[in-house]
Amino acid sequence: MQNSDYPALYISADSASNNFQKRYLFLIKLEYLMLMIASILSVGYFEHQNFYLLYAIIFVVSLAAFGFRALSKPEQDWYKSRALAESVKTLTWRYIMRADPFENSMDASVPRKEFRDHLHEIFRANQDVAKKIDNEWSAEDQITKVMDNFRKMPLLERVQKYRTDRVIEQRDWYRSKSKYNQEKAKIWIIAGLGAYAIAIILVLCRIAYPQFQPWPIEPVIVFASSAIGWMQIKKYNELVAAYTVTAHEIGLISPKIDAAIEEEELSEAVNEAELAFSREHTLWIARKTD
Repeated sequence: MQNSDYPALYISADSASNNFQKRYLFLIKLEYLMLMIASILSVGYFEHQNFYLLYAIIFVVSLAAFGFRALSKPEQDWYKSRALAESVKTLTWRYIMRADPFENSMDASVPRKEFRDHLHEIFRANQDVAKKIDNEWSAEDQITKVMDNFRKMPLLERVQKYRTDRVIEQRDWYRSKSKYNQEKAKIWIIAGLGAYAIAIILVLCRIAYPQFQPWPIEPVIVFASSAIGWMQIKKYNELVAAYTVTAHEIGLISPKIDAAIEEEELSEAVNEAELAFSREHTLWIARKTD
């Protein structure tokens, strides 16, 4: 399914989550950049009075970025928007697969009403962040034609659709993200170790050649500290472990999806799969909001 095939609430929450994430990471990068520039100026290459004015401007920008981030807390809005989006997404797949609590009914309006009721419950439970997302979603479709077309498919077609569009897609996403974070962790570890090695060399050179001034030790230390801080913010290694475990769990659930030949079996398999998809995300949100 494409993003446009999901309920409008999901589309808006997903977009808001991405925007809040970009804002949060931009502010962090801006703070690191300002500190890096300040450390370069502190080395002593520049003695003109105008550079002290630049110093002040840099610290004002850094303070403003820090203050805005501390007060607005975009990371909290990012996590909560993502939780809202994923809750709507898993509810959508339960609906189109006719899984509990949206099983078959002689009257098609019954599961549609149940879906809308559950959507309203999710909205009410997330009102604090829902107020911060684009309100245009309220005028758009919450049950799209694609959703209803999927729901009308025969059992075997729905099994195949769920396997390809949901299970395999999610498994591949977790595997690719695990690999991506593993590679990023290696890059930043090497960068941090390299910066510390350079700092040690510069300190020894300063001892051996005291007549040469200045030595750019401070910028290297700031860069090394920034590399460590960035790894802690991004939590690369923690994500590698979490995504790998979830990918393996999805692989174990997949045969159960393929073996479903009754509506009850498909409902049970779908709910088990959706629980696996949401478990890792729920735990990650809980860790982030501690």
